[in-house]
Amino acid sequence: MKIITKVNTLREEIHHHKQSGGTIGFVPTMGYLHDGHLSLIKEARNNNDIVVMSIFVNPLQFGPNEDFDRYPRNIERDLKLAENADVDILFMPDSEEMYPGTLSVAMNVKERVHVLCGKKREGHFDGVVTVLTKLFHLVQPRRAYFGLKDAQQVAVVEGLVDDYFFPVEIVRVRTVREEDGLAKSSRNVYLSEEERNEAPAIYESLRGAKKKIESGEVNTSAIISDVKEFIHNMTSGQVEYVEIFTFPELTPFHEWNGEIILAIAVQFQKARLIDNIIISLDKKENQHV
Repeated sequence: MKIITKVNTLREEIHHHKQSGGTIGFVPTMGYLHDGHLSLIKEARNNNDIVVMSIFVNPLQFGPNEDFDRYPRNIERDLKLAENADVDILFMPDSEEMYPGTLSVAMNVKERVHVLCGKKREGHFDGVVTVLTKLFHLVQPRRAYFGLKDAQQVAVVEGLVDDYFFPVEIVRVRTVREEDGLAKSSRNVYLSEEERNEAPAIYESLRGAKKKIESGEVNTSAIISDVKEFIHNMTSGQVEYVEIFTFPELTPFHEWNGEIILAIAVQFQKARLIDNIIISLDKKENQHV
């Protein structure tokens, strides 16, 4: 595994691989790797000639009430995991390398950001698309891999790629879960023992709602109410939101067809957990919201 910290060095390495005609799979991360990241690497490894992963804690993604310096980091562990997962190139720039001066062009996401987590993270996705635009240009991947646990990010990235004709395929990778269904996350370590026992109810509530939808339930208010009630009865957490939208557009809908997303956020004492289920539906005639 080659570790690269400089933009120009990465450009030279990518140019070399492009000349050989090999395909590049790209896994962008902010580090502190877990099984979810490793599943992205595995998908990239299976479908490309080389795998490039980036580890960069992007300061533009942090709002005024979010502590950039407290974001968890464990570079030594990340290096071992990346090498064991057969990453070919690990790009680890610092902030000065990625943002050497004041940006003369600012990117602003207009759609897909005013719902779910985006409601309380103004400017967060502007930072996401800014750094990904830089990384996509540098890495020039055939495919880039993103986990569906953060489905809103996937939606925003797909919008970026579609709007600006990036020659990259965005590959959605299923959420990696514990045996009891809890979505794997670095935040899970902040749950108390009691909260950890309760937390699988989040996914259980989503699965129950999915069954009702597939059985013909079309009352969104009733579906959302049932999920909230289940979480209230089964956990000590506070529901921040339960929402249903089209996917990836993240807009309200009037007919049950295509892809929809049922998403949830639950606040425990020291951890805020998110999860979602994406449901693909055939058009149901005369069934409206």
